[in-house]
Amino acid sequence: MSGASGVDLLDENEDQSALRQLARDVALREVAPRASQGDETGEVPPEVRKALASADLLRITIGGQWGGMGLGDVEASIVLEEIARADVSSAICCQLTYNGPPRGIEHLGPDVMKERWLPAVADGDALISIGITEPDAGSAVQNMRAALTEDGPGRWRLNAYKNYSTLGHAAQGVLVWCRWPGGEGAKGIGAVIVPTDREGVSITGRHKGMGIHAATEAELAFDAVEITADDILVDGNAPGAFKLLLSHLNHERCGNAAMCVGAAQGALEHAVRYMQERVVGGRPLADLQGLQWKLADMAVQLEGARLLLGRAVRLAGDGGTPPPLETALAKTAANLAAKFVCDEAMQIHGGYGYSREYPLERAYRDIRGLCFGAGTVEAQRNFIGLRVAAGGHTGSPGWRNPLEDRR
Repeated sequence: MSGASGVDLLDENEDQSALRQLARDVALREVAPRASQGDETGEVPPEVRKALASADLLRITIGGQWGGMGLGDVEASIVLEEIARADVSSAICCQLTYNGPPRGIEHLGPDVMKERWLPAVADGDALISIGITEPDAGSAVQNMRAALTEDGPGRWRLNAYKNYSTLGHAAQGVLVWCRWPGGEGAKGIGAVIVPTDREGVSITGRHKGMGIHAATEAELAFDAVEITADDILVDGNAPGAFKLLLSHLNHERCGNAAMCVGAAQGALEHAVRYMQERVVGGRPLADLQGLQWKLADMAVQLEGARLLLGRAVRLAGDGGTPPPLETALAKTAANLAAKFVCDEAMQIHGGYGYSREYPLERAYRDIRGLCFGAGTVEAQRNFIGLRVAAGGHTGSPGWRNPLEDRR
């Protein structure tokens, strides 16, 4: 009987394989050796950001006319997986560039905004944070208080207080979701890009989290900040503005899932190496069936998440957006898999896994934070459950609408 000769669903072309190898080399050579430094100091080491920029890994999704490579969600997920395998905080620098404000600016912003921000981001000279969450508006983002008030023709003033703005303390700009004059609920919510050196913008604090120490979340205040037409990314009065903003979060969710897959892959590899090296009673731990079963369960969850993510990003196509249901499935699976794999890897290591002398406990802390970003697992489950209960389904041929087809 001949062996398998088909095509892997996650098969990569020559350019994608080369990109993965490049990202892996940078992660091993530049990121991994400095990951503990960033975890202790609370800042991504400048050498890491320089290495990412020098390897052109900050240009992945930015269009060629702005100094980027013009690649898509597949390539973004490849790089994020490889960098997060070494360090989640460093991967978040890439995530903000690939799936954060720069993508929105290129897809939705005016030319003057693109010219101002995209070349600098591609060169590694600028970072743009995101201001969505507020103290009283997390998953229920439509309850936000951030608002514009009119200040003459084509001018507004922004008053807002944003919580959990990733790397907001180090950013040169912030994408701020806010409400246009007269809007209520989801109606009237749009977005502006605000330079952090503009009068009225201030950093009021930084969160000290359990993990992701080098890519901390900042609290940002906007006190009567001047906004002009050149700063408007999405006009809150435009039809479907809020839905448009929400749809762009699917890029971020896929990036989040990719980082979870990468961190979990690294944890699994640490566990395999430890089981081969650790000898108890004259036998390596890898010979023990009970621990082999742990590896099997870890591999099943990890590869399942990787397959769901691979489908979501491939469905985005060239310049498109990952579909919402496939994206929610991928993020949920990746978050849960990462928690499970890192926990089991720590259990296999015992006390060594719990020690800060080894990278596993950092990954364990970091992935726990990823499970909140871009929509919690519970929020994803709400969306998935509502869609399925209403007869919704993915594009998989095996699905059908049970409310319409009762055969």
